[in-house]
Amino acid sequence: MSGPLTRPALLIRLEGLAVLLTAVALYWAVDGSWVLFGLLILVPDLSLLGYLASKRVGAATYNLIHTMLLPLGLGLYAIVAFERWAGLGALVWLAHLGIDRAAGFGLKYPSGFKDTHLGRL
Repeated sequence: MSGPLTRPALLIRLEGLAVLLTAVALYWAVDGSWVLFGLLILVPDLSLLGYLASKRVGAATYNLIHTMLLPLGLGLYAIVAFERWAGLGALVWLAHLGIDRAAGFGLKYPSGFKDTHLGRL
């Protein structure tokens, strides 16, 4: 059997698109500032600075910031503590991750920036 369900990289890209659309829809629903959104959307890519130290450090910092664990934790904190700004930040962060996954950017292996869990860039 061949089709989209047998292509994991495609599924992860579609999943990323779903994360992006959901994060943007929630951001819109809570009336978040689009100026703030624009200012924050690329902040997670500052983790690339780790590559200035080494491939291993770069992969570790990139992966830490580009997994959904931290923004989901931040979002949970925002809900429990009624912290609007934390929630907005979590949604922008998730939108960034959604864009990256939809574009095919995966988590990095320490062998090099182009070696990802979605394949070689």
